[in-house]
Amino acid sequence: MDEPIEFGTDGWRAELSEFTTPRVRMVAQGIADYLREEADHAGDTVAVGYDARETSPGFAADVTEVLTSNGFNVLLADRDCPTPITAWTIKNRGLAGAVAITASHNPPEYNGIKFIPDDGAPALPAVTEAIESHLREPDPLPPEEHGVHREDDFVEPYFENAIVMVDAHLTDLTVVYDGMHGSGRGVTDELLELAKATVHRRRCDYDPTFGGTPPEPSAENLEGLVEAVEEHDADIGIANDGDADRIAVVTPERGFLNENLFFAALYDYLLEFNDGPAVRSVSTTFLIDRIAEAHGEAVYETPVGFKWIAQAMGEHDALIGGEESGGFSIRDHVREKDGVLMALLAAVMTAERPIDDRIDDILDTYGEIYQDRRSIDCPDDRKEPVVADLSTQLPDSVAGLDVEDVNDVDGFKILLEDGSWLLVRPSGTEPKLRVYAESSSQERIETLLDAGVDLVEPLV
Repeated sequence: MDEPIEFGTDGWRAELSEFTTPRVRMVAQGIADYLREEADHAGDTVAVGYDARETSPGFAADVTEVLTSNGFNVLLADRDCPTPITAWTIKNRGLAGAVAITASHNPPEYNGIKFIPDDGAPALPAVTEAIESHLREPDPLPPEEHGVHREDDFVEPYFENAIVMVDAHLTDLTVVYDGMHGSGRGVTDELLELAKATVHRRRCDYDPTFGGTPPEPSAENLEGLVEAVEEHDADIGIANDGDADRIAVVTPERGFLNENLFFAALYDYLLEFNDGPAVRSVSTTFLIDRIAEAHGEAVYETPVGFKWIAQAMGEHDALIGGEESGGFSIRDHVREKDGVLMALLAAVMTAERPIDDRIDDILDTYGEIYQDRRSIDCPDDRKEPVVADLSTQLPDSVAGLDVEDVNDVDGFKILLEDGSWLLVRPSGTEPKLRVYAESSSQERIETLLDAGVDLVEPLV
């Protein structure tokens, strides 16, 4: 029996045994009905992009056929394309929205579909729930009412805008770029070369199996990038995930750079010539708050999921929004996490000053910070009861530290007297509970995580 089609944190993803042509066509019909009946976009143009998976071009063709048979015109990407560039194309061309076929960092046996509304930001639950309510078999209009589709280049106009927006001149910078065989290959590396950087490439050939490693830019999957940065005496290493909406950075001194530290460095850099608040998810470091406070700026905290960050960025005219998993965007750009533009920004920031030096100064000024997380298996139908049970059993102290406050914006974030914190929240994409901790020492992190697991496991 098929699992239900449900839009999670970032669209609907499933293994190919569930993610089938008939079901994709049902989602496409739901999107067509939503655009026509609830978004007042009948007959308008929709972008369709797709990632580097073997099955993605075929699913993109299915979506295109359903949308055009419902009277919409379609701009179809002329190659596999980073999701943020598909989102940017909406704003650039004044489109009704976009559909991206992608399973992001998941293994090749997965695929996914996400709808992006006309503002280019991730769809909020009101939109995805409306699409879910319209799921049905395709219902084409008479042939004379069909729309048309054409393939188009989404990348080149994006490049032209990015180079002007960032004002990048990287003539003395050496970068190693790891495409992880995803849709950032031939895009992020080309943009960096357009800005005059010297670029050494890794995993930038087409391989829909991703070389046997899921395109997840984690420390364990980027050991080769760390070695390549050393081999080429590079100033920075940069990787994108499968659909290039996230970034990971490698530095000469630190190797794989914790995404929280990259966020802190980027915000610190942007504040040199801009002002504005930051938006971060509840699982992201308080180091951002310390930097903001020093500059007289505010920080807005959101649930996990870039859709919430994007919403808050719009509400507060934020300078930057980000999350500890490597998703970031900035003011005056599309409010979708964008690993391509962030790669260019990371390179520009590094060209001005070595990123390790900047981080050293940040930690000297604001204090050392460590963060880690663990996962606890938890069936989806147990997540809500576990969180409800936890609400009645929150402790007065954790690992010998008094609890000062509890934030319930997403699960429970337990704030401790020494400034450290422990967060328990349900995963939006997997049958797991996440336990996060942040503290000023790595040893303390392990103690806090042990305490969090001991608190939660008996409730599962």
